[in-house]
Amino acid sequence: MKAMGPVPAGYTGSGGELLIGGHPASQWVGQAGATPLFVYDGAMLDARVARLRAAMPQRLAIHYAVKANPFGPVLERMASLVDGFDIASGGELSLATAAGMPAAKISFAGPGKDDGEIEAAIVQGATLNLESVREFERALSIGERTGVRPRLAVRVNPDFDLKGSGMKMGGGAKPFGIDAAHVPNLVRRIVDSGAQWRGFHIFAGSQALSADAVIEMQTQTVALAVRLAEKAGAELAHCNLGGGFGIPYFPGDEPLDIAAVGDALGETLEALPAAYAKTEFAIELGRWLVGQAGVYLTRVLDVKDSHGETFVVVDGGLHHQLAASGNFGTVVRRNYPVAVANRFGDEPSGEPQSIVGRLCTPIDRLAEKVALPIMQEGDLVAVFCAGAYGASASPAMFLGHGPAREILV
Repeated sequence: MKAMGPVPAGYTGSGGELLIGGHPASQWVGQAGATPLFVYDGAMLDARVARLRAAMPQRLAIHYAVKANPFGPVLERMASLVDGFDIASGGELSLATAAGMPAAKISFAGPGKDDGEIEAAIVQGATLNLESVREFERALSIGERTGVRPRLAVRVNPDFDLKGSGMKMGGGAKPFGIDAAHVPNLVRRIVDSGAQWRGFHIFAGSQALSADAVIEMQTQTVALAVRLAEKAGAELAHCNLGGGFGIPYFPGDEPLDIAAVGDALGETLEALPAAYAKTEFAIELGRWLVGQAGVYLTRVLDVKDSHGETFVVVDGGLHHQLAASGNFGTVVRRNYPVAVANRFGDEPSGEPQSIVGRLCTPIDRLAEKVALPIMQEGDLVAVFCAGAYGASASPAMFLGHGPAREILV
């Protein structure tokens, strides 16, 4: 038997069925028409943002990282809750503005922006986080051609990373951002060019559960931003401190102590010299805001035995939930929290069961040898922590089964 990650707080059952947004999971399947289905709980999104604001310093802006979940209704809900969006493509720029986020509150990072994306961002008034000197030169040329003064920030590749993070985005050779040593000279070129100088974007890593590690990273990030601004002789108008806040996915994971993070960041910002009293600081979060608000629902098609092992075959799989299969950012496969939605709260059997998808590949496993009630054809399986990097981060067209349905409730 293999352990599962913890079911996120806030999920309960009634009449033996999992409730999502206060209603039975089967109700949402009926409303959507079929499984597989992602269900996102809007009230949980509201509560998550409110909890974050209460924990963080008042002067800190909250940005949402669109890549975590770009589903239109989710973006519209988030646009009403946060202070800005962070995007990584021209497609996300279109989605962000369609959701109601003003372009002036959108920042665009990513190491491979093409000229069309750069032009769209400049013309609409989004901030470009420059990832290379050449990107600056292209942006300046496009600004001159269009007659629009570009809003430019520098994405810094810091000389440190986020300890214990699931994905390290800084420290050492990276395709992201500009090495810190080369930043002051570029900042001076930006200021001299007449472009709108918008400050720094510094992202050191993601999916950290240690408050001490996040605090250390944020302290180093603020210090680096100040040091680079002073070396460049430029005002620090804005500084995006990145994200890095993780959520519990796996056995033994504990929630990040955001109160401790917020208290420490408040002390760091209060200790800054008076020259930085008007600097706008922001963090960008994706999975921490939306990850636990999503549930992936998939129907059991078959239950079979092979060499004494039970396989529960469902109508979903890694083509919708790649992360839960262990093939998105993890080295060792571990089990996400999973439940039988139509028998939520029932005691598990002593027989291990593996939940597998319908794809012709052995890596299509949503749960391996877990303790759940004995499943049968027609049961509804719920995979939790599906609100971030689910539908949009999975190969939906693999083997032609197509995308899952999505609803915000």
